[in-house]
Amino acid sequence: MDQVFKFLHLLKKYRLILIIVPIITVIITFFLVRNLPSSYISQAQVATGIVDETQQQSVILQSADRDKVNQKFSNLMEIMRMNKVLDQVSYQLIIHDLTAKVPFKNNSKELLDLNQSVRAQALMIFREKYLKRQGLTLTSSAQNDLFELLKSMGYDAESLKKKLLIYRPGDSDFIVLQFESENPDLSAMVVNSIASEFIKNYTSSIKESQVRASNFFSEMLREKSDTLSNRMKELRNYKVKNGVLNLTEQSKQLYTLILQYDTKKQEAIEKTSSYAGAVNEIDKKFDPRDRNYIEASLSKLNQSIVNTKEELSTLYDLYITNDLDPKYKSSYDSLSKKLTAQVNRSSDQYITNPLNTKQELISQKLNLEIQLDISRYSINSIANKLKTLNKQFEMLVPKEADVQSLEMSIDIASKEYLDILNKYNQSNLESSFSTKMIVAQPGVPGLSQPSKKMLLVILSGIISFVFCLLVIFIIYFLDESISSAQELANATDIPVLGEINQLSTASQDLNHLWNQETQAPHLLDFKNQLRSLRFEIERDLKDKVLVITSIHPSEGKTLIALSLALAWKMTNKKILVIDGNFSNPGITKAATSKIYLEDFFNNQVDLDKNNKSGSIDILGNKGGDTSLLELASHEQIQLKIEEAKNVYDLIIIETAALTNRDQSKEWALFSKNILSVFESGGTITQSKKNYIAYLKETGSFMGWIINKVNSKTN
Repeated sequence: MDQVFKFLHLLKKYRLILIIVPIITVIITFFLVRNLPSSYISQAQVATGIVDETQQQSVILQSADRDKVNQKFSNLMEIMRMNKVLDQVSYQLIIHDLTAKVPFKNNSKELLDLNQSVRAQALMIFREKYLKRQGLTLTSSAQNDLFELLKSMGYDAESLKKKLLIYRPGDSDFIVLQFESENPDLSAMVVNSIASEFIKNYTSSIKESQVRASNFFSEMLREKSDTLSNRMKELRNYKVKNGVLNLTEQSKQLYTLILQYDTKKQEAIEKTSSYAGAVNEIDKKFDPRDRNYIEASLSKLNQSIVNTKEELSTLYDLYITNDLDPKYKSSYDSLSKKLTAQVNRSSDQYITNPLNTKQELISQKLNLEIQLDISRYSINSIANKLKTLNKQFEMLVPKEADVQSLEMSIDIASKEYLDILNKYNQSNLESSFSTKMIVAQPGVPGLSQPSKKMLLVILSGIISFVFCLLVIFIIYFLDESISSAQELANATDIPVLGEINQLSTASQDLNHLWNQETQAPHLLDFKNQLRSLRFEIERDLKDKVLVITSIHPSEGKTLIALSLALAWKMTNKKILVIDGNFSNPGITKAATSKIYLEDFFNNQVDLDKNNKSGSIDILGNKGGDTSLLELASHEQIQLKIEEAKNVYDLIIIETAALTNRDQSKEWALFSKNILSVFESGGTITQSKKNYIAYLKETGSFMGWIINKVNSKTN
C-alpha cells in the first residue's frame, strides 16, 4: 500500500505534466489532421472454387481437410501480395496518369520535372514492362529513376501494400481485396487490376505447371513401357531356352505322376509278398516226390509260358516308361490273356498223370508264379520311373525360382507403368479444364469514409497521456529513494523508531511549539511524532547518555536533538544537551548561554546542580579542527560524564556526521544508546552501507529516525 501511495504522490507531483502534455498534443494533432483529404474504400471479391463445389470442374477433385484448405487460401493471398503482381498494377496506374487527362493523383515533383520526350520514353518503357510482365531492374540507372518516379506517386509495390487489405471472410470460397485511397476511381482500379492480374498470373502458372507435368509423365510412361517390354521379353526368352511353357502346370503333372507311380509301387510290393506266400503254401501241400515229378514233367511244357512272360515283362516296362500310355495297356492285356490260355493248356496235359488229383493246385501255382514274376518286374520298372520323375521334378525347382523372379519384376514394372499411366491421364484431364478463378464481384468507386480526424485527435490525447504515465512509472520504478519508515527498515534490516515531518523555516520556534495550545494540524502532527519517538527511545534506553548522529551532514540531527530535549522537558525531566559536533556546532550557535564543553572537561566550569526539574542545559563547543579525545583523556571524559549523569535525567549528545567517522566513533565510546537520523528522499549507496555496517558493529545502535518526511505522502 505504501508503494501505491508513493506512486500516487508522484502522479500528483507531475500532475501539470499529465494535463499540459496531452492538451498540447491534441492541439498539434488537430492542426495537422484538419486538412487531411477524404478516403475512399473499394472492394473486389475473387471466387477461388476451392470449397465451392459449383466451381469445381474436375471430376477427380476431392474435398480437402480444413488445414489444407487454409493453406491454399494463404498461398493465394500471398501470391496477390507478390511484387510481380503489384508491379503490373503499378504500371497500369502510372500509364493511366501519363496518358489520361484527369490523373488519379496530382503529379509529383519528379513527374512535373520530366520534359515531353522523357515522359514519352518513360511511358514506352512502362508499357513494354507491362506487356512482358517484367519488373524494373534497379541496378540500371535509367530504370531506377523510373522506380523513384513510381515511388513519388505512391504507385510502387510497397506503397500499395500499405493501403491494401487482403483477407478471406470466414470459411467462404472468396478472397476479398480492399484498397483505400483519396480517389474512389483509384481504389476501384487497384482492386480490379490486382484481381485480374492475379488470375492471369495464376492461370499462366497453372498451365505451365500442367504442361511440364504432362511432358514429365509422358516421358516416364515411355520409360516404364520400355522397361515392361524388356522384362517380358526376358521371361519369354528364358522359357524358350529352357523348354519351359508353364512351370506350375508341369510341376503339378509331375507331382501327380509321382504319386500315381508311388501308389503302384506299393501295390506291386504288396502283391509280390502275397503271391510269394501263396506259392509257398501250395508247395507245402506236395511231398518231395510229387514236387520232383511235377517239376520234371513241366520243365518242357513251361518253356512257351516263360517266353510269353518275358514278352509280358518287356511290354509292362514300355507301359510304365511311357507314362501309362493306353495303347500299351491294351497290348499288355492281350498278352496277359494269351499267357492265361497257355497256362490252361499246360494244365490239361496232366489229366492222365498220376497226379491228376492235384491238378487244381498245380494250375493255381502256375498262375501265382506268373503273377509273382510280373509283380517283381513291375517293381523294378516303377522304381526306375519314379527315379526319372524325381530327377525331372528336381530340375524344375531352380527354373521355378528364376521364373518367379522374372514374373515378379514384370509385376513391379506393370504396377509402375499403370501408376504413371493414371497420373498421366489425370494430368491430361486437368489440363483440359480452364481455371476456376473468377472475379465474382468487381470493385466499384465507393463513398467517402467517415472522417477519422476526431478519432486521431482523441487517440493522440490518450496516447500522450498514457506515454506520460509510462514515463512517470519508469521514474517511479527506477527511483531508489527512501521516503518512509517502512522502506528504510526494509532496506537496512534495522528498526525505525520514528519519523518526523518536514517543517518550514518559519515554524521552527520549538519553545513556541510546545507552549501554544492551539496550533496548525501539521504542527500538531509534528508534536505527536516527537511524543511517539520519545516513547520508543525510552523503552529501549540502556543508560542516561543518548548519542544522535547521521550518515551525512545536514540531515536534521540538530533539530531532532533539540526537539527531543524539549519533548523530555515536558515530562518534567532535567536534560543536558551536548553539542559534540566540532566541525559544525549548530546547537552552540542556537544556544543563548555559552557554556563550553572544553571548559567543563578541564574543570573550569561546574554544572548547575540547583536547576529544577523540567529544565534544559546546553554544553556548546568552541569548534575547530579537534576531536573529543584531544580535549581530555578517556578517564577524565568518562568521569565528567558520570558527574553529569548524577545531575541530569538524560544527556543528549549530537555528534558529527559519520563521514567524519573519528569524531563520531570517539563519542560512541561513552554511550550505549546511538540513534542515526536519515533524511527522507535519500538512497542507500554502497558508501552508506559501509557506515550502516559500522553502526551495527557498535552493538549500541538503537535504530533510525527518518527526518524531513513529506507529510503529503503519509
